[in-house]
Parts: sequence; structure tokens; C-alpha cells
Amino acid sequence: MTDYIEERVLETAEYIIENGATVRDAAKVFNISKSTVHKDMSDRLRHLNPLLYKLVCAVMEHNKAERHIRGGQATYRKYKCQ
Repeated sequence: MTDYIEERVLETAEYIIENGATVRDAAKVFNISKSTVHKDMSDRLRHLNPLLYKLVCAVMEHNKAERHIRGGQATYRKYKCQ
């Protein structure tokens, strides 16, 4: 793995942990695709830093458990403004 990829993975992981960010949020901040963020967090981070990996997994599981709520709120806002 090249140095810039390792650096990106670690920076993204720290951002997700500090902010409780979703994969979409992190993708926007680092100007990379959601697929790249997911690949970085689920595969590459596991080998680079197992401790950070566990922390990121906890945040991602929390976000996954709440995503149906966020989706409902977005739909509500969409139709409320019409």
C-alpha cells in the first residue's frame, strides 16, 4: 500500500471517530467516493491499525442503526417544503 493511501485511510478514520461522521460525510470532506471510504475503513484500516478499526466499526454500526431515521427525516423535509 502506498504512503498516500495509508495517510488517507488514517485521516479518514480519525475524522469519522472524532465527528461520528457517516461514510457520505467523510467522502464529501476528503473528496473521494463512498466506495473508497468504505473500502478504506472495512479492509485497509483493519491491517493498518486494528484499534482504530474497532473504533470506526463502532461508529459505522451506530450510523447504520440510525440510517432509517435519517432517511425518514430527509423525506419529511422534502415533502414539507412543497
